[in-house]
Amino acid sequence: MTGTAVGRGYRAMVVEDERELAGLVGSYLELDGFEVTLSHDGADAVDRAREVDPDLIVLDLGLPSLDGVEVCRQIRTFSDAYVVMLTARSDEIDTVVGLSVGADDYMTKPFSPRELTARVRAMLRRPRMPDGAPPDPDVLTFGPLRIDPAGREVWLDDAPVSLTRTEFDLLATLSRRPRMAFTRRQLIDDVWGENWVGDEHLVDVHIGHLRRKLGDDATAGRFVRTFRGVGYRMGTGT
Repeated sequence: MTGTAVGRGYRAMVVEDERELAGLVGSYLELDGFEVTLSHDGADAVDRAREVDPDLIVLDLGLPSLDGVEVCRQIRTFSDAYVVMLTARSDEIDTVVGLSVGADDYMTKPFSPRELTARVRAMLRRPRMPDGAPPDPDVLTFGPLRIDPAGREVWLDDAPVSLTRTEFDLLATLSRRPRMAFTRRQLIDDVWGENWVGDEHLVDVHIGHLRRKLGDDATAGRFVRTFRGVGYRMGTGT
């Protein structure tokens, strides 16, 4: 497996106070080629994230010293790592709170470490452009909004916009086919992977974050427009 390890060259952090579970998840990620750092405390996790600069963080919601929501909030101020939040309850509020501070995905305990690594593999393997084509070097323009797919940068009125990886990937998917209205499932397949299973309203939460950062209006979006009964489409920016 080492020859085709998906995570080779990537760094992962597992932040979980249940040491046995942390070690189990870490071992699965190591088998996939990740260099893994374990942490069992919220404040320690923030410090280690600054040192390690991980590409992936598996983050438990319930932690000592700082809970997972606060850990994610602080990490998002300096990192765009892919964050998978773990929660012991399936309550919708847990999911929404976790995603509201910048988590990209979530899983409810008990979960299969194999399912977790499968989601991570899908995220890492997904093509940035359709049909495996190389990124278009040209900057896409929608009124005052400019998107650089190759550099993964966004500007609004010539000011840079800081997006998480998932927010950028959603925007990139919409902007590649601006005349197409995407369903939630189509966006999930492109951004999270075709094998992702869960509540498809995950898309709505991340679209909401994206709109706020773009100063967009959900009722009459300039950049991300809602098509009732269908999904979302890119707007012209006017």
